[in-house]
Amino acid sequence: MYKGKFLSDPKGLIFESYNIEGIQEAECRSIFLDWALGLDTKFNAIEEISKYVSHYEAKYPDHPMNSVLREGLNVRPRRGLRRGIKK
Repeated sequence: MYKGKFLSDPKGLIFESYNIEGIQEAECRSIFLDWALGLDTKFNAIEEISKYVSHYEAKYPDHPMNSVLREGLNVRPRRGLRRGIKK
């Protein structure tokens, strides 16, 4: 089954979101989060989101996933992880 052209979306989550009639922004956020959590570390999330915006936005100009993806472009991961609390 065809799940879109992007290797960074092997389950077709982003692809399928654009094909769900009547989908709302809250549902798009949930789909985006699922995609982001499952993104293989070999991919740069910002680069992949940029590709999605370029590919889908012109074809689906009023789709709620567009705004979710655009918000995703503005999020930068925190550097380092907190490894515990010092006493």
